[in-house]
Amino acid sequence: MTSADGTPVRVGVFGLLGSGNLGNDGSLEAVLGYLRADHPEAVVDALCGGPEAVTARFGIPATRMHWNRAEYRTASRAGAIASKGLGKLVDVFRTAAWVRRHDVVIVPGMGVLEATLPLRPWGFPYSLFLLCASGRLTRTRVALVSVGAAEIRNRPTRALVRWSGRLAAYRSYRDVQSRDAMRAMGVDTARDEVYPDLAFSLPAPPASPSSDAPGTVCVGVMDFHGGNDDRARADEIYRRYLDGTIRFVRTLVEEGRPVRLLTGDQCDATVVAAILEAVDSPLVTAAEPTSLDDLMKEMTAADTVVAVRYHNLICALKTGTPALALSYAAKSDALMERMGLGAYCHPAREVDADRLLEQFRALEKRSPELRGTLAERNQAAARQLDDQFSSLTTAVFPATHHTHARQESP
Repeated sequence: MTSADGTPVRVGVFGLLGSGNLGNDGSLEAVLGYLRADHPEAVVDALCGGPEAVTARFGIPATRMHWNRAEYRTASRAGAIASKGLGKLVDVFRTAAWVRRHDVVIVPGMGVLEATLPLRPWGFPYSLFLLCASGRLTRTRVALVSVGAAEIRNRPTRALVRWSGRLAAYRSYRDVQSRDAMRAMGVDTARDEVYPDLAFSLPAPPASPSSDAPGTVCVGVMDFHGGNDDRARADEIYRRYLDGTIRFVRTLVEEGRPVRLLTGDQCDATVVAAILEAVDSPLVTAAEPTSLDDLMKEMTAADTVVAVRYHNLICALKTGTPALALSYAAKSDALMERMGLGAYCHPAREVDADRLLEQFRALEKRSPELRGTLAERNQAAARQLDDQFSSLTTAVFPATHHTHARQESP
């Protein structure tokens, strides 16, 4: 694809990419797949959290999102606080300069419009606002593609998210609740569409041969302390989640079931270590996934998955493996309902090991039936994402240069 003057279209991707979160990087991988298939001549680069990692893995140039390299460290000394303040000012000009070099900027999925995990307004919400405002000022189209949103109580964060949404040229959401949340926060969503999460467009590895004997249970863990509204009881939430997970894993081991611990972010390693220490058994092992593809390969070899992180759940569902969600936000409940497993959600803030085991056993009894349901829902998700990418091309790429139209799925 080329622009009107014959030069290749310049596409930027933006987000907390390359920072250790497998779900975020999986969303980037999905968008890069779309660009390479539909717009192979586009010149692509990133403004992101971990530019070195993005360049090494995806082969695209990348720039650090923040001038201040200590942006996400707590500042207590006067010098560090001053550096953070200066960084916020410098980032206004850095972001605008980066945006203006592009024809289109894509924010690939992720929960960029939510605060379901601890979040400060001057962190990512501020950066996203700078991006969208710069797009409007420089006439660069900014597209928020299959993003997650949740209604936010904190007033500064809510205002930044609301204005980011209003200033974007294109918005689509990964569930109806996200669109409803943006409407509730004052964004006109009349033309906004809902599509599955971008990770559903990634290729799934081949299924492993089935066995009649009870097999491995994948347990996806998370360094979970609640969300923005839970700061006062964050330690209590974490302890209850960890204790309940340990009891669940220990019971499976006592029944002779192999358990494979999975992470979705680098910070989850502490939870894995705590479980391995508490349940000292050769039946409990830990994987070290570096991508959603790694996660999916682990899950194709499992009978069942129990997971907290949203993209761990997606990987399970994408591979057709029955999953039980330890749900910490409405997005997990919506995902499970969409894929036909709405009955198998358990609150991550109030883990009850006995109840969790009951739900797990009920899930396994219905495994053959649910695998069939997941196969059907995955086919539908793939078709919907083809529609999403076609819609994105029409909405934000130069209208006279759609030379690589996406083929419809059968």
